Amino acid sequence: MQIEKGHTLASTGGLHASLYRNVSRFLRSYKLMEDTLKVYIYKEGKKPIYHDPKLRGIYASEGWFMKLMEKNRHFVVKDPKKAHLFYLPFSSLKLRLTSQEHTPQSRKNLELYLKNYTTLISRKYPFWNRTNGADHFLVACHDWAMKLTKDDMGNCIRSLCNSNLAGGFKIGKDTTLPATYIRTSEDPVKDLGGKLPSERPILAFFAGGMHGNLRPILLRQWHDKEPDMKIFGPMARDVESKAKYRMYMKSSKYCICARGYEVFTPRIVEAVYYECVPVIISDDYVPPFFEFLDWEGFSVFVLEKDVGNLSRILRAISDEKYQEMWERVKMVQQHFIWHKTPVKFDLFHMILHSIWTNRVYRT
Repeated sequence: MQIEKGHTLASTGGLHASLYRNVSRFLRSYKLMEDTLKVYIYKEGKKPIYHDPKLRGIYASEGWFMKLMEKNRHFVVKDPKKAHLFYLPFSSLKLRLTSQEHTPQSRKNLELYLKNYTTLISRKYPFWNRTNGADHFLVACHDWAMKLTKDDMGNCIRSLCNSNLAGGFKIGKDTTLPATYIRTSEDPVKDLGGKLPSERPILAFFAGGMHGNLRPILLRQWHDKEPDMKIFGPMARDVESKAKYRMYMKSSKYCICARGYEVFTPRIVEAVYYECVPVIISDDYVPPFFEFLDWEGFSVFVLEKDVGNLSRILRAISDEKYQEMWERVKMVQQHFIWHKTPVKFDLFHMILHSIWTNRVYRT
């Protein structure tokens, strides 16, 4: 009731109302989280699968959240009786990689591994059993995470990169974890920023592996078809090619974020980092923080079946509309940045806020 029926705020705290569905509601919820929320982190579980964050690569979001959550002194409590939420600190990436390095494991075996973990904590503590895990949460970015957690952890709040509505993602219970490709843990947002709109001669850019069914169609339709549509397959992985990839993003008006095998892609956050308006082509994808952010104000959604009309759709957007979206991309950046020490409204806090929101509203 405090969130829904509170007063409209006279000041938005430096936030731009155009980014949000209701900026006052967001701020009321955020402040209540800051003032109220307490989290207990289970100490059980051995490295490398538990308590051992990986801070680089395309699945780095789960590692950064784990690292910052376990170091946090504001939200974390030592006494579980004082907690509103309980964090299950495992890495879906490490679970998958560790099983590959030793003995290849089926999904069923990995599901059993997690079931044994929840059995351990349910026998040791009373908290899991009193809600069947509804006040517990996990943060996982690997493609397999949704399926690995759908049964025994299915009642938990799951923050998942693979927020696939067709695959079992449940709005109101699960939340979307932004996939962030981190090149160096020493500077997680290295090269942040991009060129001004007047200095972006490229209409649209994409480069990447031909994963899934959509990307080969994208490449076939648009590679070398129009001079300002830079649509490529995979680029080399050397330092020079990676720098070229970033420069394309910094020099393009729109960055194509096409799904691969799964619905998510780190290109969405990369586009925000490099101030390139994201063009999201992924029918069943739920964008991060959609409960509060108005994504249509700073990105373009294109149905997968309309990829052949991509040029027409983008050229139909007026210069004035593009300028508005570009400005909002710059403004929304703060919500997608990792800091070694978290700051107000950054990615760590936004992920936690989404989890808090789903617990507050869940009946």
